[in-house]
Amino acid sequence: MYKICVPVHKRKQKKARKMSDQEDLVVKKENKSIDNIDENDEESNDKDFKDRGKISSLAALGPFIASKENSRNTIYLSDVPDVCKDKPCMLGVDEAGRGPVLGPMVYGISYCPLESKKPLEDLGCADSKQLTEEKRDIIFNDINTKDYATSCIGWAVEIISPSTISTSMYRRSKCSLNEVSMDSAMGLIQQAIDAGVNIAEVYVDTVGPPEKYQEKLLKRFPSFKITVAKKADSTYPIVSAASICAKVTRDHALKVWKFPEGLVIKDNAFGSGYPGDPVTKRFLAEHIDLVFGFPRLVRFSWSTAENALADKAYDMEFDEPDSEKAKFAGTKLTKFFKGTTKSGEVIREECRFFKQRHLGNVMDF
Repeated sequence: MYKICVPVHKRKQKKARKMSDQEDLVVKKENKSIDNIDENDEESNDKDFKDRGKISSLAALGPFIASKENSRNTIYLSDVPDVCKDKPCMLGVDEAGRGPVLGPMVYGISYCPLESKKPLEDLGCADSKQLTEEKRDIIFNDINTKDYATSCIGWAVEIISPSTISTSMYRRSKCSLNEVSMDSAMGLIQQAIDAGVNIAEVYVDTVGPPEKYQEKLLKRFPSFKITVAKKADSTYPIVSAASICAKVTRDHALKVWKFPEGLVIKDNAFGSGYPGDPVTKRFLAEHIDLVFGFPRLVRFSWSTAENALADKAYDMEFDEPDSEKAKFAGTKLTKFFKGTTKSGEVIREECRFFKQRHLGNVMDF
């Protein structure tokens, strides 16, 4: 980088601009995630993102996420191929980032016609956990750029913010992580239905007991054939595609994470986010605010975060006025039904208003 403090000759300015342009080109080449994306494709995708807000390649994914507020949930639905509206489709559901103490959890779906299994095989869809980050990026890019994929495969994701996860688990009527997960999965399926996808079969990687989850989904979507199974992402290619979309989205959400607290974390060096990661543990230990706790990146409801706060942060007490009884409560309604003897005579205590004023009932004048 060159910093010019005083006016220089025009020839020197041209030379400086030329050298700066060359440096920018080198930086762009170094930052490419996929070697086989040429500059023309990247420029086209950037323009497409700016014009329509669409994720049309891996290059457009980061800018799209960065344009959203990371303390709120973000839902993205790709364009629905025409064939998916006409022919019966299978739809897969999976998530990424369920266990980490840092960052969002991402739910993903993918769908294609029942007869379009070959494109999934050509893409190389497999359990995203068994693939390298580079391979996942390549598959995600191919899903959004290759004609044989875009013509028959659609996808959607929901980025569930750490704030949403924590507040759901901490609120008075608690909502467990399983419930958050199921609600997200059913919401994405409904989004696909509303977009016109002709769904016939649904395959889901389970959260909790498969039978209970499947029963809940069948109750919501009784007309679909629904299969909920453990390790569905390594059994059904359509679930694998959903898993890849979710995993790549979460990885890039962490890469472009913006700290509204003003923190500057070099290369987002907070580790994998899993509680056992030493880098993540160090990040938690070094970024505790004694009053406000952690940055929004952290899921406060995780025991790892709670234990770290318990050792260092100030103890806080909050008034709960709802639990206090009113000091001047009125007469209870049930009081008017008491005092009746067996003979039917009603014995009631004289009203306080009449007592204080020494007033009584007068029957005869």
